[in-house]
Amino acid sequence: MTLHTKLQPVYQNVLSRNPGEHEFHQAVREVLESIGPALDRHPEYAENKIIERICEPERQIIFRVPWVDDRGEVQVNRGFRVEFNSALGPYKGGLRFHPSVYLGIVKFLGFEQIFKNGLTGLPIGGGKGGSDFDPKGRSDGEVMRFCQSFMTELYRHIGEYTDVPAGDIGVGGREIGYLFGQYKRITNRYESGVITGKGLIYGGAQVRTEATGYGCAFFVDEMLRARGTSFEGRRVVVSGSGNVAIYTIEKVHQLGGRVVACSDSSGYVLDEKGIDLDLLKRVKQVERLRLAAYAERRGGDAVFVPGRGVWEVPCEVAMPSATQNEIDGETAARLVRGGCVAVGEGANMPTTPEGVRVFQEAGVAYAPGKAANAGGVATSALEMQQNAARDAWTFEASERRLQEIMGDIHRRCLETADEYGMPGDYVAGANIDGFRRVADAMLALGLI
Repeated sequence: MTLHTKLQPVYQNVLSRNPGEHEFHQAVREVLESIGPALDRHPEYAENKIIERICEPERQIIFRVPWVDDRGEVQVNRGFRVEFNSALGPYKGGLRFHPSVYLGIVKFLGFEQIFKNGLTGLPIGGGKGGSDFDPKGRSDGEVMRFCQSFMTELYRHIGEYTDVPAGDIGVGGREIGYLFGQYKRITNRYESGVITGKGLIYGGAQVRTEATGYGCAFFVDEMLRARGTSFEGRRVVVSGSGNVAIYTIEKVHQLGGRVVACSDSSGYVLDEKGIDLDLLKRVKQVERLRLAAYAERRGGDAVFVPGRGVWEVPCEVAMPSATQNEIDGETAARLVRGGCVAVGEGANMPTTPEGVRVFQEAGVAYAPGKAANAGGVATSALEMQQNAARDAWTFEASERRLQEIMGDIHRRCLETADEYGMPGDYVAGANIDGFRRVADAMLALGLI
């Protein structure tokens, strides 16, 4: 897609100022391709260089993380925090611990977070962080020592009114506990609102663990209902088997769908009777094993397929919930041929631009991650709200609020797409609505 003439030099500037950061380039272009009509309607955005300012992080922090492993050997990793945009509120976004993490990954995630957080309608800005540390195969002691070293630097840059991290890939309840414990130890403050995704016994919120997966399922359900159908009886495939994937599967089953396959880095499992959620949780969350163990224990027709991608399994609804760029153009075409009618992104940017075009040209209902997976950060903001009020909501009340937020995001995406002459285009609707909210706040605040 050709960029609006006013946006072409902006994108070229992003490329030249951020060499080699391919994921960041992709994320920026995906947004810029959608917002041209908003510039035509609001020339003040271009006049005040809003887009140029949004594309440049307010602050980028890179730091050394030294720690000692169980053999007594010193290890050195690199830590990142990109505080991208605070026009709507304190920076908000997760921490990713994975060997693939480098500055370009963190910037792509932080850039997406700006608009995702804007879509929630809640007072949170966009940021992201992480490290190239790999928690897989590490003991609890090693993970604790790494997290303590990481927070020893990060603590000086965060705060409940400044920057509020959460979890992402490789950062679950265990890691959040160690991070918050070190923050409390260093600062001598029980500042619950400084980090989200906490355990329920020390300031966490109901539904936060389930929120991204539940929210994605709620969004796709709204999208299907807008087309006069539902999850009922649908054959569904979910990539991944981590937190997002597991709770996507749980909610899809509750909404009447049947998830027949999920994956991890070793391959995928196909279970035509439907994934046994209790067994999957035990294998992946409690025992931290590979999916092969699920197939062995499940027996029957359940099959583990090593070294292959889960998107070779035909489905009616695809819910990519693993990592970026897992569905390319060829994979998307295969899904379309297999009868896929809807895609909901639980991961961040899991579909390449070519894949998105294939889905849209085929008339597939396609929900981009910044809309479909916004439930996680929305519920993090609700956790902040409860911490500030020294309050705790019930699971039912929290889930109801999450469903309301996802329904509102869906409605605004559709209405914005209609308003700009692109009916049914959730990508355009999400990008323009999120962008307008941030842009208007930046105009109101002056040159920031």
